[in-house]
Amino acid sequence: MSEKVVELPKIAVLGAGSMGRAILSGLLQPGVHVDGGIVVTNRSATRAASLEHTDGVVALSTEEHPEANRTAVAGAGIVLVAVKPAMVPDLLAEVADSVEPGAIVVSVAAGVTVARFEALLPASVAVVRSMPNTPAIVGRAVTGVSAGTRATDEQLALVRTLFETVGTVVEVPESQLDALSTISGSGPAYVYLLIEQLTATAIDKGFSPEQAAELVNGTFIGAAHLLEASDATPTELRIQVTSPKGTTERAVAVLQDADLKAVFDRATDAALARAVELGA
Repeated sequence: MSEKVVELPKIAVLGAGSMGRAILSGLLQPGVHVDGGIVVTNRSATRAASLEHTDGVVALSTEEHPEANRTAVAGAGIVLVAVKPAMVPDLLAEVADSVEPGAIVVSVAAGVTVARFEALLPASVAVVRSMPNTPAIVGRAVTGVSAGTRATDEQLALVRTLFETVGTVVEVPESQLDALSTISGSGPAYVYLLIEQLTATAIDKGFSPEQAAELVNGTFIGAAHLLEASDATPTELRIQVTSPKGTTERAVAVLQDADLKAVFDRATDAALARAVELGA
């Protein structure tokens, strides 16, 4: 069976930080064809140089080419804005008159609203706001996307296709995007924190740090693979492990007494409050 070919228009990636590069890695996979190629910009000439031998990519730095961002967006069908949120207004003001009519500007800048983007860009330009997470680096992102007021269904579908090169995509109204960021956006950190704490417990039980890492990392990775491969829900899989009157049942009872749901409620509420602060 032949591999599906993904067709995308010329793409400008403004900002070659970790998320910009993660998305770039998806676009460079076999089966992804970008008509017109990809132009990536960032401030550092050294960072641009690290991409200069990548097939299908032109890398420019504003350090060496002050007009790099304007050059990148010229002729691009999709413009991915992956700079720090505080840099967004100046960047959009810089490129606004160079973005092609009908282009889609995709925000990866946390907390910056669609309204802010649309106010700084011509009416002929569509905006889609996105929230990918760090597993994009290994092609396993969960990305939330929200259409702006000028984006058509076809344009949103094109952005969805772009982010599907690095994982799965969930479409939500913008009013839910900050909440989504507290679940999938911040979620990898919650998983790593659980791994850290269970590893510390394993060490306290007498295992070496290396043994503890092998036990805990392997268990989390294995459980995630089983969840992916199974038709069962997490609840059903937990019950399968939890024999009546057994050791796991005792341990799970202690965890349930800790009211983890309430802890996650408070944690995500705190993250959401911070997202609102940053947006303001």
